[in-house]
Amino acid sequence: MGRPSSGWRRSRTSSTRGRREGGVGLERKEVTVSNLIVVIGAGSIGQAIARRVSAGKHVLLADLRPENANAAAEVMSNAGFEVSTATIDVSSRESVHKLVEAATALGDVTGVIHAAGVSPSQASPATILAVDLYGTAVVLEEFGNVISRGGAGVVVASQSGHRLGALTAEQNAALALTPADQLLSLPMLQPDQVKDSLRAYQLAKRGNSLRVMAEAVRWGKRGARLNTISPGIIITPLAKDELTGPRGEGYRRMIDLCPAGRAGTPDEVGNVGALLMGSDGAFITGSDFLMDGGVTASYWFGELAPKEAK
Repeated sequence: MGRPSSGWRRSRTSSTRGRREGGVGLERKEVTVSNLIVVIGAGSIGQAIARRVSAGKHVLLADLRPENANAAAEVMSNAGFEVSTATIDVSSRESVHKLVEAATALGDVTGVIHAAGVSPSQASPATILAVDLYGTAVVLEEFGNVISRGGAGVVVASQSGHRLGALTAEQNAALALTPADQLLSLPMLQPDQVKDSLRAYQLAKRGNSLRVMAEAVRWGKRGARLNTISPGIIITPLAKDELTGPRGEGYRRMIDLCPAGRAGTPDEVGNVGALLMGSDGAFITGSDFLMDGGVTASYWFGELAPKEAK
């Protein structure tokens, strides 16, 4: 997963001078900003949402791979955004906490876009649960402690969570409410229960939407909102890995047979993110927005429905 890092840098430094905090490794601004948007996962979807909600604000782009964050920062900086970058491993609470410290040193956190994750074709069940489930829970806990009044957060989950069969009420409550550091010890998440990466991914994404519902209650006490977007197949580098991976035929079939008849784009997810983080979405919190071109509808009630074994 890479070593946790607290380092961050500004992409545009002409207006501000930084200093090093002894023993911590953080570069702190002498002048803070009043509106800070934190983007975790500097990929296409995270950037698309950030572009729509960050005009006139400062963006802190965090990614496991510094080169990804730096490349995204250059694109956004050239488009007129003021950007800093950071390195984060969401499967490490220490790393997430250091990102929170870096963010609050920059200014008031008014938005959090959590778009980091791994897919079934990229990782083992254990890694998927550590990054997509546990990592999301930690991000929501840590940033829920500092989000500003009037702020908003969006977690990018997946349509896969909607194709998982019904869980028991006890399992739903466990995924929603178990303290993050105890999540991976739940009996339902042990290797004898989660034997393949797709099952791990579906559980993680269902867990994300449940976690957001529970955390929205806590964020609401700070005057902030929190929602989930569950996209279908969105054309990104990660999606291309899936389309060319062992499950590629199934994904291409989803695209062909879904009501929309095509894959989605990051900008379309950005439009929904802008609604959920902006004033037009001020009455929306604790919700999960499924946007998959109708794949899930077709899975349960149409041509994509699993064929019953004879």
